[in-house]
Amino acid sequence: AAILSGYDEAILLDDQGYVAEASGENIFAIKGSRLTTPAPSSPILEGITRDSVLQIAKQLGYEVKEQRFAREALLVADEVFLTGTAAEVTPVRDIDGVVVGSGSRGPVVERIQSAYRDAVTGRLAGFERWLTPYSA
Repeated sequence: AAILSGYDEAILLDDQGYVAEASGENIFAIKGSRLTTPAPSSPILEGITRDSVLQIAKQLGYEVKEQRFAREALLVADEVFLTGTAAEVTPVRDIDGVVVGSGSRGPVVERIQSAYRDAVTGRLAGFERWLTPYSA
């Protein structure tokens, strides 16, 4: 249904109608300086990239909440983004025709996206343990 409606990804809800995840990524909603993502008790895959973003966001000073939330919270969020191995940190510009925030990558997603890239390439202090040394 998502693809037939012109979307690249679907947002999945749990059996009680709360946001769970996308079909191949975890999902985050941002309101102010608070990031909210479904709790591990939700029917989600606890992704490595999700966990990485949680750690980075906390280091950057954002409040992070892992809790259930309704689909409507996505529609009133300042920013929404997806995380995953292939997606890394990908902003969401609209949901069911409702523009999220300004309709483009917002400042919080931009900051997290940049910090994530710096962390996985060894340029962000404090995350060196994530990297495997390479010797030829």
